[in-house]
Parts: sequence; C-alpha cells; structure tokens
Amino acid sequence: MNAFKGIALGCGNFGGVGSAPEFFGQGISEEDAFAIMDRAYDNGIRWFDTADGYGGGRSETYIGRWRADRGAEITLTTKVFHSTVGNPDDTGLSASRIRRQIEGSLSRLGVDRIDLYLAHEPDPRTPIEETLATFERLSQEGLIGAWGLSNYDHAGLSEALRFGFPSVVQNSYSLLERDDETNGVIGLCRTNGISYIPFGPLSGGWLTGKYRRGEAFPDGSRMTQRPGPYERLVDDKVFDALEALEAEAEKHGVDMATLAFAWVLDQADGAVCGPSRASHLDPILAARDLALAPADIERIGSFFS
Repeated sequence: MNAFKGIALGCGNFGGVGSAPEFFGQGISEEDAFAIMDRAYDNGIRWFDTADGYGGGRSETYIGRWRADRGAEITLTTKVFHSTVGNPDDTGLSASRIRRQIEGSLSRLGVDRIDLYLAHEPDPRTPIEETLATFERLSQEGLIGAWGLSNYDHAGLSEALRFGFPSVVQNSYSLLERDDETNGVIGLCRTNGISYIPFGPLSGGWLTGKYRRGEAFPDGSRMTQRPGPYERLVDDKVFDALEALEAEAEKHGVDMATLAFAWVLDQADGAVCGPSRASHLDPILAARDLALAPADIERIGSFFS
C-alpha cells in the first residue's frame, strides 16, 4: 500500500515565490514560516512539501532550521529541476545534476534521507530512463525513500511507467483546474496504485472568495505578484461559478476554501496546501472533517463544468 496520502504543508513561498528568481529572498519570512509550520504540526500535519529551487534554497533551509529547533519528526518531500541561484542554464534532471542537487537539499534540510523526491517538471533534454535510473540508485543507497513526478501529463507519465513506478504524481488540480480528469492522469494513477496528491487545490486563492467580480485584486495577493497562471480566470463564467460555490458553502456552514479543499480531498489521495500565514490553515483543517455526499460532490463540480 502506498504510504503517501493525506494533506501536505506546501512551503513553496517560504523565502520567495516558488522557484522564480526575481522573488528570491521575498515571500514568507523565516519567522512567519516557523509560525505556519508550528500550526500545521500542532494540528497533525506532519508531511512538509518543498523544492530545492523554492526561494533559491531558502524554503529547505527554513524547514531544516525549524526541524532542528523543534526536534520534530516529519515526512519530507523535496523536488529537483530548477536552479537554486536563478541560473537558467543550471536546470534539469541529468544524472550528474541530480547527484549535485540532492547533496544541497540534504544539507539544507539537515537530514540524511529524503522521504519523497520528485522530478519537479519534465526535462526534454534528458532521457526519462536516465532520470529514473538515478532516482532508483538514490533509493538503493538510502538517500531517498521513494520518488515521484510533478507536472507530468498523461504522455509523460505513460513514458515514465515504461521504466519505473512513481509513488506519487503531483500536478495542479482544483475545481478550476481539472485537466487531469479528462486527460487520463488520475485514471492512470489509480490503475497503477500511484498516489495522486495535487497542488493548487485553491487555485492561488481564487477558490477562497478573495477575488470578486469588478473589484481590484487585494494588495500582496497572487494576482498582484505573479498573475500569469491565473489571468485566464478573470472571466464572468468563473465569477458565476464562484458565487455558486459561495452559496453552497453557506448551506454547509463553512468557508468557500473549506468546501473547495474538501472537494479535492474527495477526488484525490490528499493535497498540498500552501498557506501564506498560519491563520490560513483554518479552512484546510476544517476540510478534514467535512463529509460531502456523492450528490454534493457532483453538484459542486457542476458549477465549474
């Protein structure tokens, strides 16, 4: 049975905004990151998700310092592909580069072994068999417990399955991002016993009620910092669906974010949440206890069809 299931704390904005070099040193401060990790850990979230490129390595560093300071035992996921210094020529999944990068991750995290190591995105310059053979050797050497794939489509996942079986697939998925339903990724994961643990279950805050029809985007929000992936959502049909979701949440007596997150948990084996402050964990924690009937799941999904 695959052990990787449940909610993971996404640490992508610790010390930056994802792997974007222009935001290295910005994002969530170390002090605020500690508060978020404390809140998650104290409420039973013991799986933390990061990447070597997040914040130019700062995310891994913050987690390593927090873990050492608190003496906390957690399950760790980190990823490899992007540069930790913002060098566009220093990316990819070649065997030599993975070997170099994992040493940095182990050092920053302060561990001898990474529980789950993910290819952060496909590398068209490196044969997939080279990458996966390297992951398998790292596993045999005890440097990683398992490996997986992130941002792989059906074709990429199918190709990978010729050479090995990932423990986890981590793609974007939410009420507003449902390609993996139609392109067969979720079905392929289920057929092969792969845990499907999506990121972005709240679509960069769009499913929290943060963005309103005809209103300016809030200062400091994703839409004012890095709007590119979400600009397509500025559409009346999306706002219609969001308003329907808000009404449905009121019927259930919960926040929009809680309902949207619970819907994803019903469809997947877990999800990665990425709060920007400790209080943002409240609706995520509530989602764990929200039971939705099959009719609820179908109706909520239909808002965004």
